[in-house]
Amino acid sequence: MATKKVERRLKIKRSTRSKVFGNAERPRLCVYRSNKEIYAQIIDDAQSHTIIAASSREEDIAKTKGPKTDMATIVGKRIAERAVAAGLKSVVFDRNGFLYHGRIKNLAEAAREGGLEF
Repeated sequence: MATKKVERRLKIKRSTRSKVFGNAERPRLCVYRSNKEIYAQIIDDAQSHTIIAASSREEDIAKTKGPKTDMATIVGKRIAERAVAAGLKSVVFDRNGFLYHGRIKNLAEAAREGGLEF
């Protein structure tokens, strides 16, 4: 049974997904945060295709020790460098119903520093 907190996040997610849409020129940067890990994907919604992905479960990132906020910063930098290498500069940020603070904010700011615009 889902808790009130999870139900609230899913309600926010449904609301924002009706407005946020990624296409080939400006794909969607979707972020998911679990209790231990953080995942980021750049998605072209027109083709329903994941273009680029990064997560804290990748071997070189998982080996680094430190707080989860630092891991989110590393994932943000990684997704930005992969996007710039693929020729993407502008994305639409989808926080997936999570509040914009903590790990979500660190990932977004690191992606902006890495060269993504949103």
